[in-house]
Amino acid sequence: MTDSILLKEIQEQPDVVNKLFATENKKVAEIVKSVRGSFEYILIAARGSSDNAARYAQYLFGTHNQLPVALATPSLFTIYRQAPHLNGALVIGISQSGQSPDIVQVISEARKQNRPTISITNAADSPLARASDHVIEMHAGVENATAASKTYMASLTALAMLSAHFIGGAEYLSQIQQLPEKISETIANINTQVDKVDRYRYMEHCAVIGRGLNYATAFEIALKIKELTRIVAEPYSSADFRHGPIAMVREGFPVMVISPTGEVSGDVKELVVELLRRKSELLMISDDQQLLNRAHLAFPISSGIPEWLSPLIAILPGQIFAYYLARAKGLDPDHPQGIQKVTETF
Repeated sequence: MTDSILLKEIQEQPDVVNKLFATENKKVAEIVKSVRGSFEYILIAARGSSDNAARYAQYLFGTHNQLPVALATPSLFTIYRQAPHLNGALVIGISQSGQSPDIVQVISEARKQNRPTISITNAADSPLARASDHVIEMHAGVENATAASKTYMASLTALAMLSAHFIGGAEYLSQIQQLPEKISETIANINTQVDKVDRYRYMEHCAVIGRGLNYATAFEIALKIKELTRIVAEPYSSADFRHGPIAMVREGFPVMVISPTGEVSGDVKELVVELLRRKSELLMISDDQQLLNRAHLAFPISSGIPEWLSPLIAILPGQIFAYYLARAKGLDPDHPQGIQKVTETF
């Protein structure tokens, strides 16, 4: 089914990253120069997949830039009409459409409070972009599939570029430029495994586990599974999972584990041992062949990716798994029932 809209957009992601970097890198450098020294922490307003990109930012800016990142509570700005004081904040809005009124309201209030604002959006003429001091355009092209794929990838890329410029090291920018090749390589690797996805067509629930930088990946993969297949998919960190939810695991219980090589690998490996002891059905996303060998379904990702960029690679198996699982269940992954492309919340 090569004419699928969603599958086509998943395959476009190497080009999206390449175009975004080539087009916006100079602008991001100028934005960083403009806001540097004017804030003490970052506040991000987002919903849906964009909110998962914000979770990535919490670990990205924390580990790379020693900057605390808070997630905004838009209802305070709209429903409760009690906007908090934003002293010391750099406020970032992330939205593929740039149309959600609550996200726009957070940015508008930040400007009223004379705080610097940045929007990351695929629509440079959107209300969010117009409300912001600075705009980083995703350059993802029109995303026709209901479920976000390439705009999520673009959001992560834009955040990675901001972080790299705040560091000021050419090495980090060079690592971002290597991503398109690694993304293409990973997609090719995953495509060799898709005929095994049919095994899970009767699955009704699962857990998705990540930690650290890939905590966000667990949330985004779980969201894609829920959106496309109607399966109850619950995301957890490997730490939180041990604090109660692990009681769900019994023989045959499906658990997808995201474990690229990095600082949290040891912790995740310990959890994998426990999951196998409990005879769970293990789906593994990793570049570690030993872990992949222990899985019932293994999704190999490209090796040699620095951990701070691994979420841009680790998301790919989840996108493709959710797509083919929807197909196996007789559902339309391009137009899943019950959701729409642009959701406006207040």
